[in-house]
Amino acid sequence: MARGQKQTVAGKRMVSVARMEPIGRYAVRVVFDDGHDTGLFSWAYLHELGREHATRWADYERRMAAARLSRDT
Repeated sequence: MARGQKQTVAGKRMVSVARMEPIGRYAVRVVFDDGHDTGLFSWAYLHELGREHATRWADYERRMAAARLSRDT
């Protein structure tokens, strides 16, 4: 694994959402298939992420390329 990459569970390369648990009317807890479920995400924050997805993804790809990292490694 390259320096700076995070790996939640040893040997698990792809982590996906196992389930989402609503918290009242204001947020959701995301439970991942590796067992972690840290944090609550407000609906407003998730809406913001959706609006900014293309910009954030392009920035992420630029940073990965600059660090010579790949999602495939």
